Amino acid sequence: MINLTNLSLSFGDRIIFDNINCSIKSKDKIGVVGKNGAGKTTLFKIIAGLNSADGGKVDIPGGKTIGYLQQDISLNQSHKVMEETLSVFSDIKDIEKKIGEIEKELEVRVDFESDSYHDLITDLSDYSNKLAVLGSHSIEATAGKILYGLGFTANDFDRPIREFSGGWQMRIVLAKLLLSQPDYVLLDEPTNHLDIESIIWLEKFLLDYSGAVLLISHDKQFLDKVTNITMELEQGKVHYYKANYSNYLELRKDRQEKLVSAYKNQQKVITEKERTITRFMAKASKTKLAQSMQNKLDKMDRIELDEFDTKAIKLQFPNAERAGQIVLDVKNLSKSYGDLNVLQNVDLKMDRGDRLAFVGQNGQGKTTLARIIIKHLEATAGVAELGHNVTIGYYAQNQSTELEPGLTVLETMERSCPTEMRTQIRSILGAFLFSGEDVEKKVVVLSGGERARLSISLMLLRPFNFLVMDEPTNHLDIRTKEVLKNALLEYNGSVIIVSHDRDFLADLTNRTIEFRDKQLFDHPGDVNYFLGKRALDNMRDVEKMNQPSNSGGSQTKSEPKVKLSYEDRKKWMRVASKSEKEIELLEKESESFEVLMHEPDFYNSKDSAETIKLYNAMKASLEIAYKNWEEAQKYLESQ
Repeated sequence: MINLTNLSLSFGDRIIFDNINCSIKSKDKIGVVGKNGAGKTTLFKIIAGLNSADGGKVDIPGGKTIGYLQQDISLNQSHKVMEETLSVFSDIKDIEKKIGEIEKELEVRVDFESDSYHDLITDLSDYSNKLAVLGSHSIEATAGKILYGLGFTANDFDRPIREFSGGWQMRIVLAKLLLSQPDYVLLDEPTNHLDIESIIWLEKFLLDYSGAVLLISHDKQFLDKVTNITMELEQGKVHYYKANYSNYLELRKDRQEKLVSAYKNQQKVITEKERTITRFMAKASKTKLAQSMQNKLDKMDRIELDEFDTKAIKLQFPNAERAGQIVLDVKNLSKSYGDLNVLQNVDLKMDRGDRLAFVGQNGQGKTTLARIIIKHLEATAGVAELGHNVTIGYYAQNQSTELEPGLTVLETMERSCPTEMRTQIRSILGAFLFSGEDVEKKVVVLSGGERARLSISLMLLRPFNFLVMDEPTNHLDIRTKEVLKNALLEYNGSVIIVSHDRDFLADLTNRTIEFRDKQLFDHPGDVNYFLGKRALDNMRDVEKMNQPSNSGGSQTKSEPKVKLSYEDRKKWMRVASKSEKEIELLEKESESFEVLMHEPDFYNSKDSAETIKLYNAMKASLEIAYKNWEEAQKYLESQ
C-alpha cells in the first residue's frame, strides 16, 4: 500500500496540495480527476519520485515497483520495435549471457570432480531458475501480444523506431511499461495516441492487470470500464469515491448540493458577525471584543465552491443559411501518396442534417478524406463535391498553429467576431476555461491545450452549416468536452467528426463510417450502436470478417501492401531525417522569437511589425517541414 501523508505543495501563492492524505492499495483501479491545474500530473510525478512536495511524505513498500507513463518520449531511435520493447528486461539478457558463458566453459572442462566445476554447475542451475521465474521463454510472445494489441503488425517488429511518428513511438513507451508489469501503474492520458480498437484492448488489459492502476484520462468511457475508485483533486484537497466516473458524478452532485447549503449558511453567519464587528468597532468600550471576534472570524475554516459547472453553461453554434438537400457527394475517389494507396474508389453521400463519425485505425485515411472534403488536399482521382450553399467550418488537429501569437486571447476572439456575437465572447471563453486574467494572455504563451480550446472557441463565432472536426477533444478535459458536445447536439447543420473518443461520439452521430482496407463502410447509428451490433471486444475482429454487413456497405478483401523499393525507402528516410532537423532548428528559432515577443514593450517597438512578419514566415516554413515529415512517415509506415 502506498501512503501519502500530509502532502503539501504550492506554486507562489497558489496552493496545489493542502496537507492531503490518501492510500493506494495493491489492487486498486483508481481514476484521478479534477479540472486543469488541479495537480493530477504533479501528483503522479511525486509518487513516481520525479518531483518533490513542499511537505509531507510518500511511503512506498519496500521492493514494490512503480511504472509511470508520461508524455515525454525517450527511446533509442536506432533500435527496432521489438528490440526496444524487450529492453525493459536487460537483466534477463545479462542472465542469458552468463548462462551462455558457463555452458561454453563446461564444454571444454574435464575436471568433473573439482570444486570449481561443481560451482559452475551450481551457478548454471541458479541462473536457469532465475530465468524460469522471470519467464524469459514467454516474454517475447507476451511483448508481441502487447504490441499487436496497441496496433502494431508483425512486420513492424523489425522496423527501426525512427521510422515511426511520435504517436506510434508513444505506443512503444506504453508497451514497455505494460510489459515490465510494475506493482503500481501510473498512466497519464494513455489513450491520447490510440485509436478505438487499441483503447478497447487496453481496457481489457488493465481490467485483468494484477497490480494497482492509477489513471488520468479525459475519456469518460475508458474510466468507467477500467476504474472502480475515483479520486478527485479539488482546491488543494482530495476526495475519495468508491465508484467509477459516472457514478462518481452522481455522488459528487449530492456532495455539492450539501456543500452549497452549508456554504449559504456559513455566509449568513459571516455576514451577521461582520455587522456586529463593525458596530462594536465604533464603540471604544467594545473595540477589544470586536478585535477578538475578528480574529475568530479570520481563523474560520471557510467553505469554498467549485466555480465550474457544465450544467450552468449553454453554448450554441450560430444559425447559418440553409444548405441544399445534398451537402456532400464523394464519387469514385482515390488518394495515393506515391506508391502508397490510402483510399481506393470510395463513394460517400451526405444529406442535409447528416452527422457522420469517421472511425478506424490510424493511417486508414480518415484525416486524408476530411482534408480533401474541405479542399486542403487534392484527390488523386474522383471528386468530392459540396452541395448548394454549403459553408464549411473546419477544425484540424494542428489548427492552433494558425493563431496570431502577438494577440491576446480576447483580441483573437474580437478580431474574428461578427458584431452580433460580441456580447457572447466572454461567455464562450469562460466555457472553454478562459476567465478573469486568462483572456489577457498572449497566444504566444498559451499551452497546446489552451490554443486548441481557443481554436474551438473561434468556431462558435461564425455561422457554418457544415462542420468538419478532426480530433476536436484531444486537448479538452471531460467537463469542457461536455460543453462542446452539448453545443453540437443543439447544432442544426451537418457534421463530420473524426474521433476515437467513444463517449464524445455517443448519441452525437446518425451514421458511422468505418475506414478499412482503403474502403469506406457505412453503418447506420452512432459509434456505440456500431460496436454493439458487431459485438466487438476488439475492433480488429472486424478486419477478419469477410462477409457483407447488414448495413449495406460492400465488403472487399484486403489488398496486399505495396512494398517500397530499397532506393525509395532510403529516399523517404532521407526526407524524414532532413525534415526532423529542419523542425528542430525552426522550433528553436521560433522559441527565441516568442521570448522576444513576450517582452512587455515589444509591441511598442518600431521593429515589432517586421519581427512578426519573420515569425509568421518561420511558422509557415515549420508547417511545410512538418508536412514533408508526415508524408515521409506515411510512406515508411506503409511497410
